[in-house]
Amino acid sequence: MTNADLEKMVETSDEWITARTGIKERRIAPDGLAASDYAHEASLKAMEMAGISADDLDLIILGTVTPDAPLPSTACILQDKLKAKNAAVVDIVAACSGFIYGLEYAKAIIQNGQKEKALVIGVETLSKIVNWKDRNTCVLFGDGAGAAVLAPSDTPGGILATYTKADGSLARLLQVPAGGGRLPLNTDNIGNGDRFIQMQGPEVFKSAVRAMEEAAVSILKQSGTKSGDIDLMIPHQANIRIIEATAKRIKLPMDRVFVNIHKYGNTSAASVPIALDEAVRSNRIRPGDKIMMVSFGAGFTWGSVLVEW
Repeated sequence: MTNADLEKMVETSDEWITARTGIKERRIAPDGLAASDYAHEASLKAMEMAGISADDLDLIILGTVTPDAPLPSTACILQDKLKAKNAAVVDIVAACSGFIYGLEYAKAIIQNGQKEKALVIGVETLSKIVNWKDRNTCVLFGDGAGAAVLAPSDTPGGILATYTKADGSLARLLQVPAGGGRLPLNTDNIGNGDRFIQMQGPEVFKSAVRAMEEAAVSILKQSGTKSGDIDLMIPHQANIRIIEATAKRIKLPMDRVFVNIHKYGNTSAASVPIALDEAVRSNRIRPGDKIMMVSFGAGFTWGSVLVEW
């Protein structure tokens, strides 16, 4: 769905969307396809690249805010699609930080010897919970999935450091009010828009800039790494201005920042793994490179991961 398509739906323009967000188009899931379907495709590609089968997996961590259904977990549905019968599974609801949180949890579980091979997925079908009459939000979001395989290794490198944080006091700034136990769906809130994403844009923007900067600075400090040592930063693709502000804060030139927001918009938990996959497959990442992944999401949650490839 391009910005030109959106011009026919709401009062907006390609110029307005591009100038404020950097987004030119986004992918939209058709009716009948859900998060587990996209997670399945991404997982197969990740396992093929890693050279493992579903039987090798003993942990699946899936980050999403758009599950197939409230029950069971989308990770359970994915496990069945993959036939990964040996894997424990869990969903993470950390919004755009879901993949970052998943990497931290998988790393810790593998390091303490409880599991050996983990599949971490970020997937969203945000088009299902977007109000297509709200021009302030419908222009921002897209659908997609990305995945990565983690396993123990004696080779130096891998995940060097992780950092996660949250501030639940800001939850009201970006939310879907209806559909849970506090406000179950009914005829009233189905019609009044409470089942869709609601966002207080300016406040979210300011909080996102601060949180992304903190996550980037904190992971550098924690790991004893200088910004000049970072070969590529892979930020959450929410807004080009947030990405540029984060890079400026740590004095990283934009030619060492991976950006694909123009193609996909904000895909929440899928944003970082989609960008990571594209960076790998386009040879933007080479063995020995230091990669910083950083994200911010509703909740609010934020975090970062430093990897030596």
